[in-house]
Amino acid sequence: MDFGKAIEALKAGKRVCRAGWNGKGMFLFLVAGSQFKVNREPLLSILGEGAVCEYHAHIDMKTAQGYVVPWLASQVDMLSEDWEVVAI
Repeated sequence: MDFGKAIEALKAGKRVCRAGWNGKGMFLFLVAGSQFKVNREPLLSILGEGAVCEYHAHIDMKTAQGYVVPWLASQVDMLSEDWEVVAI
């Protein structure tokens, strides 16, 4: 599927990956926006204790090593047609 359909799948709560990715077990997922009170670094020294932080929705990736990291699409990702929904 194309990138637009992959975004739709993410918004529907699915996980997606590209068939062309080398790492096993890698996938993307949508992190919903949230609101929380700051109580630890690094936000403590930026916003102050008790400040309300508006955490915007974003896309994260689970890496082949098991880490979760923020993800940004490359031009190649956006133009690729090898996106797949990952079975949960």
